[in-house]
Amino acid sequence: MTQVSPSRIELSTDAIETNIKAASRSLIACAQTDGHWRFELEADATIPAEYILLRHYLGTPAESGLEEKIAAYLRRIQIQNSGWPLYHGGSFDLSASVKAYFALKMIGDPPAAPHMRWAREVILAHGGAAQSNVFTRTLLALYGELPWRTVPVMPIEIMLLPHWFPVHVLKISYWARTVLVPLMVLQALKPKARNPRGIRVQELFTAPPDSERGLPMSPRQKSLWAGFFKATDDVLHRVEPVFPKGARQRAIEAAIAFVEERLNGPNGFGAIFPAMVNVRMMYDALGYPGDHPHVVAARKAVEALLVVKDDEAYCQPCLSPVWDTALCCQTLLEVGDDEAEQCAKKGLTWLRQRQILDVAGDWVAIRPDLRPGGWAFQYTNPHYPDVDDTAVVVMAMHRAQSRSAPRDAAAYDEPIARGRDWIIGLQSQNGGWGAFDADNTYSYLNHIPFADHGALLDPPTVDVTARCVSMLAQLGENSERGSPLARGIAYLLAEQEDDGSWFGRWGMNYIYGTWSALCSLRAAKVDPRSEAIRRAAEWLVRIQNPDGGWGEDGESYRADYRVHRPASSRASQTAWALLGLMAAGEASHPSVGSGIEYLCSTQGRDGFWPEEHFTATGFPRVFYLRYHGYPKLFPLWALARYRNLKLGLSDTTDWVGM
Repeated sequence: MTQVSPSRIELSTDAIETNIKAASRSLIACAQTDGHWRFELEADATIPAEYILLRHYLGTPAESGLEEKIAAYLRRIQIQNSGWPLYHGGSFDLSASVKAYFALKMIGDPPAAPHMRWAREVILAHGGAAQSNVFTRTLLALYGELPWRTVPVMPIEIMLLPHWFPVHVLKISYWARTVLVPLMVLQALKPKARNPRGIRVQELFTAPPDSERGLPMSPRQKSLWAGFFKATDDVLHRVEPVFPKGARQRAIEAAIAFVEERLNGPNGFGAIFPAMVNVRMMYDALGYPGDHPHVVAARKAVEALLVVKDDEAYCQPCLSPVWDTALCCQTLLEVGDDEAEQCAKKGLTWLRQRQILDVAGDWVAIRPDLRPGGWAFQYTNPHYPDVDDTAVVVMAMHRAQSRSAPRDAAAYDEPIARGRDWIIGLQSQNGGWGAFDADNTYSYLNHIPFADHGALLDPPTVDVTARCVSMLAQLGENSERGSPLARGIAYLLAEQEDDGSWFGRWGMNYIYGTWSALCSLRAAKVDPRSEAIRRAAEWLVRIQNPDGGWGEDGESYRADYRVHRPASSRASQTAWALLGLMAAGEASHPSVGSGIEYLCSTQGRDGFWPEEHFTATGFPRVFYLRYHGYPKLFPLWALARYRNLKLGLSDTTDWVGM
């Protein structure tokens, strides 16, 4: 394989140990008193902008100090002389910019201010607000800025259709399902924002909004299916006003029942911001009083997502305590000293209490006989456990079990068994795993006009499958032909790209996918000399940056899903690449040494690594995430594994699944 960097000074194990101890102490200090971790989760400008617009829609503006802090945040993340991006350092995005401009104007920023003029000019240069995506046009329709005919019709009567019907809420992804059900109620009732300040954004349109007739087509929607659904939408717009009132009322009642079964208390419907917002507006449109328990819970769930600092504030898309805690436990078990191990076991005790054992979630529509046993991503979200989280929690518990006294080890038996069975039960027919459902592959649904984001479904992906393969291998499952493990391995090998990498669905992007796949294949005892592993390792070496790190951003999703786009080095992505190369048996390769040097030289005085860039993915090309915990734990994980391999600790080779 090729190698980077002309000359390196070999770091001693003692020097690396110093870095490990500093990071480990800092990570342990971040734990909550009950043993769990929760770091900030940041998205783009749309979430805090929508928070402001929700408050004004309801006629209850946030107090001025909070609004000004959110305004300060929005101004800071704006592109100089332009609008707003979808991730740090990204390019202009029309829909995010329309929402951010609207929110700032609502807060009180004058349209003549330079930053508002920049945004307005670039929005108009890109066709104006009428060219925004479906969710932005829906918000504009709720505010009366666009006519409802410019929004795709999703008739509430869908709630009355049988499951075998081609369009059904249980055939779309969990996140789309929870957003869509209350949104369909809003479409049926067509309420209008209270907007007590009377703020409008007509200046963002290139033509009078009332003259808008058609729907802008997404570049991803050019198939025959898209044409069929567009024609269907045209018909629905014409006939919707004469739908039978009785059927409409029954459908609204079915939607309300769907929501109330899944309200999820103070953690909110679906435990994600867009769904929570739509439920809050739905209850308002239905006339529920402000002191109704469901309204109070919905309001608290949204407010709990705020991050308020001294000089600015923003709203998170959701909370990530289970994911953060599971990854921190894995990291500290890799560190391996007594303090780290005890802290990890305390975190696992917290996780054990959050296993979902008594709720058959929406996944039961496809797997009706499967026993619950997964973990959600958030504090609670019982109808929507997460396959990825479950696999990581089970792996961490199994690793801790091997280091526990017999009595303590036995406490892990049942949660591991239940988690394993649930994961196996959700394997899709092609051998892979999706994040929340099995066989959620109704690809034609991504061509309906409402799905212009192209993320209506939850099909199997490499990164989630890799985690499940790792878990099964770690638990000692057999890989005989036709077994769940063998089918998962076959899926991964079939998905490898021509250049040797793997696509990353939930992290940016090919580095994330390749790390995930390499670790799982090594855990499954695939020969590190095999062609698949060699090609992947060579690819990682080939894309290393001259400074020894690795980097990639959202641009790599734009090239028709076919190529890695280089970017400046980031600590978390460098750690993924290093973990992948070490799983491929390349701990002694010069590229690994250079990567370790990069991490050691860029570690901050607080023990962590600075990283403003987004390295995670909500929906490719549409929505990206910055996990504030990633640069705190993944570099530590990589350093600890490197040290362990260099010291010849046999224990490490048994846990390469992540």
